[in-house]
Amino acid sequence: MAEKRVLECGAMSDELPNIISLGAGVQSSCMALMAACGEIGPMPIAAIFADTQDEPKGVYEWLEWLTKQLPFPVHVVTKGSLSKRVLDMRTTKDGRVFAKTDIPFFTLAQDGGIGKILHRACTADFKIKPIMQTCRKLAKIKRGQKEVGVVQWIGISMDEMRRMKPSRDSWAETRWPLIEKRMSRNDCLNWMEVHGYPKPPRSSCVYCPFHRNEEWRRLQTEEPEDFAKAVQFEKDVQVVKSKTGNFSSIPFLHKSCKPLDQVDFRSDVERGQRLLDWDDECTGMCGV
Repeated sequence: MAEKRVLECGAMSDELPNIISLGAGVQSSCMALMAACGEIGPMPIAAIFADTQDEPKGVYEWLEWLTKQLPFPVHVVTKGSLSKRVLDMRTTKDGRVFAKTDIPFFTLAQDGGIGKILHRACTADFKIKPIMQTCRKLAKIKRGQKEVGVVQWIGISMDEMRRMKPSRDSWAETRWPLIEKRMSRNDCLNWMEVHGYPKPPRSSCVYCPFHRNEEWRRLQTEEPEDFAKAVQFEKDVQVVKSKTGNFSSIPFLHKSCKPLDQVDFRSDVERGQRLLDWDDECTGMCGV
């Protein structure tokens, strides 16, 4: 179904406003720059970056640079701080204390068993919803409108085709320009290099549990302030959850269920084992 929609989207794209969902990672950055160079058309009317307020410093620096290279505006929208919402303790009418669990933590049960929180709302609430609300405003979608009124570009590449999902909103048509061009993530990096652009950072929250060991180690060595922020966030979450009545396990950011500042981040090959890979579970909407 997704493949068919890619083939059918071309004519519609020329007639409707096109808007880029900008994750500020490799793929979406490449896609935006290709549009700026005229290699993908029609020219978008805007790009939208949803800010969780917890991206690494390098992503914000990259976004500032990227915005200056594009002939169309980049709208930065936010629902607030994701980390603050996770740490916010609430009380029900009958006096029970709880905190929302929007991030897919790994958990250590009292009996020593390791599991994972399946509920996850961070991408939907802090990425997709703010972007779609802004798309609706920019494209002047009327209340109750059913017909397609905007084409949304998603920077998914050939090696991530399983992430392709049609829009849930009837007024939006999803388009995957990198899929149309049969480009992989490496193709995007090669295109950037050939055109003299720097390599984009990986876009995701500093404390994202879907980080591979390589990304944790990169944060630890190259962006120690952001790594320290993730370490402190993990500790804060554990304190908050220990005070709530709806959570009995201990949450961790790494699959080993060890404190983040005590984890061995050597690569999976070096360690002779394979831990969770970003591509195994993440929907890809944060890092493209």
